Amino acid sequence: MQQIDHNRNIIEIDNVSFSYGNTIVLEDINLNIHLGDFLAIVGPNGGGKTTLLKIVLGLLKPTKGTVRLFGTDIKQFKDWTKVGYVPQKVTNFDLNFPATVREVVAMGRFAKRGLFRFLNQIDDRIISRSLEHVDMLEYQNRLIGSLSGGQQQRVFIARALAQEPSVILLDEPTVGIDVKAQEDFYALMKTLNEKLELSLAMVSHDLDVVAHEATEVACINRILACHVDPKEFFRGGFLEKVYGQNAKYLTHHH
Repeated sequence: MQQIDHNRNIIEIDNVSFSYGNTIVLEDINLNIHLGDFLAIVGPNGGGKTTLLKIVLGLLKPTKGTVRLFGTDIKQFKDWTKVGYVPQKVTNFDLNFPATVREVVAMGRFAKRGLFRFLNQIDDRIISRSLEHVDMLEYQNRLIGSLSGGQQQRVFIARALAQEPSVILLDEPTVGIDVKAQEDFYALMKTLNEKLELSLAMVSHDLDVVAHEATEVACINRILACHVDPKEFFRGGFLEKVYGQNAKYLTHHH
């Protein structure tokens, strides 16, 4: 099992603010993601969680502040294959596109090697291994649009794995999939974190993940309300502080 190294930051968010026009979305966010983290990013709708991910990915530029990836300022950062990204399923892929599961995962290798490079035997092995990690190798010749929502999301995880990242960022990856598929998905995330030694940062509304799988919790509601371990999140009253006094926590016992 990978040990979390709090002396080694792989992502550093320093005093970051972001506004859409006159609307402040994020204000003075200071947050480090450490080597080995499984960080759950939680908070109410409209609190800025997805915006923060997009800033880390370089898709949005902060109004103020800096972001460093693996010690390099994001403005100079080039090695984007170290950072895997799994957006919400509904915005992720045209499921009517006639691509097989293996072809979708191969896109992760093209991200690593370059779009117009031919894939070789090493690439083929990495694609197969990525599919094996998510238990989807037997579906490799199926069309992506023929799979269930949970299976599709596993394929998108495999696509991210195929580029051999050091950290994967996920934006509410279980939206639109059933409860059983969600439970299987979270178990997979824990396996990737512990056995493949991948660092993970996931936006989620499922507080059960916070309780059972995540190693740390960052609660975003325009400001960084807290950055604590999961036990402290529930014990310290942060749940009520961010979600309101009527907030309730229900466990599914994954």
